[in-house]
Amino acid sequence: MSTSNFPQDPKSNPSGVQSPKSFGTEAKGKAQELASDVSHKAQDVASDVAQKAKGFASDAAQKTQDTASAAVEKTNEGIATMGQKMSSLAGTVREAAPHNRLRPIAESVADNLQAGGQYLQEHNLEAMGKDMTDVIRQHPLPSVFIGLGIGCLLGMALSRR
Repeated sequence: MSTSNFPQDPKSNPSGVQSPKSFGTEAKGKAQELASDVSHKAQDVASDVAQKAKGFASDAAQKTQDTASAAVEKTNEGIATMGQKMSSLAGTVREAAPHNRLRPIAESVADNLQAGGQYLQEHNLEAMGKDMTDVIRQHPLPSVFIGLGIGCLLGMALSRR
């Protein structure tokens, strides 16, 4: 009957019985090796998760950009269509204008509709935003008052609900 349940290593001990101290050293080494392997695997998993998260974020950003581009394109198409309809309406107003003192007023309305329609057909959303910015920079005080007026009107309209 053996006095120890420890594994035997015939090279390290000629009697064939491993001492508890050498077994402890060997167990410590194996534990460190196992811990190192677990640490490397955890780092690999974390790296894979990070890469997948970056991929998902990149895909989401691309899809958002594509959706926004499509929305801007649809808006630009709608604006151009509105411009065509305004130009068409200008022609209708000219044709239907009476031949009396109201004729100059109808012509003025038709001219403004025509000019507005042409502007909408020739400019996209970005160009209109730039034009709006230029007007606000040229006339800052009236722009503030117009903004306040619109804000008050919206506030009154929304508070009545």
